[in-house]
Amino acid sequence: MSSSYGKNIKLTIFGQSHSKAIGMTLEGIPAGKRIDYEKLFEFMQRRAPGKNAYSTPRKEADAPEFLSGVVGDTTCGTPITAVIMNTNTRSSDYDILKDIPRPGHADYTGYIKYGEDRDYTGGGHFSGRLTAPLCIAGGIAIQLLEEKGIYICSRISSIGGIKDEGDLVETSIGCLTGINTGLPFNPASDGDFPTISKEQGEKMKAYIAEKRAEGDSVGGVIECAVFGIPAGVGDPMFDGMENRISQIIFGIPAIKGIEFGNGFEAAALTGSENNDEFCLKEGKIETVTNNCGGILGGITNGMPLIFRVAVKPTPSITKEQKSINLSTKEETTLVVPGRHDPCIVPRAVPCIEAAAALAVYDALLSC
Repeated sequence: MSSSYGKNIKLTIFGQSHSKAIGMTLEGIPAGKRIDYEKLFEFMQRRAPGKNAYSTPRKEADAPEFLSGVVGDTTCGTPITAVIMNTNTRSSDYDILKDIPRPGHADYTGYIKYGEDRDYTGGGHFSGRLTAPLCIAGGIAIQLLEEKGIYICSRISSIGGIKDEGDLVETSIGCLTGINTGLPFNPASDGDFPTISKEQGEKMKAYIAEKRAEGDSVGGVIECAVFGIPAGVGDPMFDGMENRISQIIFGIPAIKGIEFGNGFEAAALTGSENNDEFCLKEGKIETVTNNCGGILGGITNGMPLIFRVAVKPTPSITKEQKSINLSTKEETTLVVPGRHDPCIVPRAVPCIEAAAALAVYDALLSC
């Protein structure tokens, strides 16, 4: 089982949804780096469950406990290990899933791979609960990147067929908050439902509530931008920035697609429409547009790095669905038990930022 990521840093995530604890070990962080624990905890709370009507009612503090790698609030150069205790599990809710796999989940493939001894409670090691330790590591990486003048901003681009309005890059750079502080404005820092248009955000929330009442769920798209990343980061072929980011992004459950810059829309354009022409701005080489999303040939070109990910609807729903009894090999039906998000998109936003931060920081160490 591969639960590790990175070339210059090494992140390993361990635990299961209902195990005593979940956690991470992060190797390769230099000594002498201060971790702002308050800022890290605030970041973690954006992912934590049980905060609002559109997340699971399972309540977990998600407060990391650091076991090694730090002295006080400063890294000491050794592997950083942190754990989060699981305190609000209800494993009996999942007894039926030992024999009857949930449609859309990894229950069946996990059974085929690991057999009857797998941990099926709460999804086991396949659970989105494992994104909490990802956010510990990513939250640290975000702080290290900000020391270098690199900032990550994101927003919910759409829920179902309801799209946010406005441009993430223009909003992040041009917002009055950003001008006053010298930092990009991050919609995710303005409440727990990060959209540029609050009106569209309210429509998305209403749609989630509607589908939840029907026993159903919805998915959406998250857009992420990395500002301040210099030109020349990444490599051609298999270590390109798209490769590095995509690998860790797909470690987040429910992610079904990723695109950079114009992405799939580029397929309908001509070369003259899609090409980003070069220009000089205050003596610096830039591009007039940014259809490539800040990456050419796997290497950053100095423009904002932009990508979007598709998040599937939460597969755990209360509508009756067809399944198979793995013991009797008979067809049956299932109403999924337990506590689940009707839409995981809002809580996935910080996970995307965490993954992007780790990929970018790891790539920077190769320069």
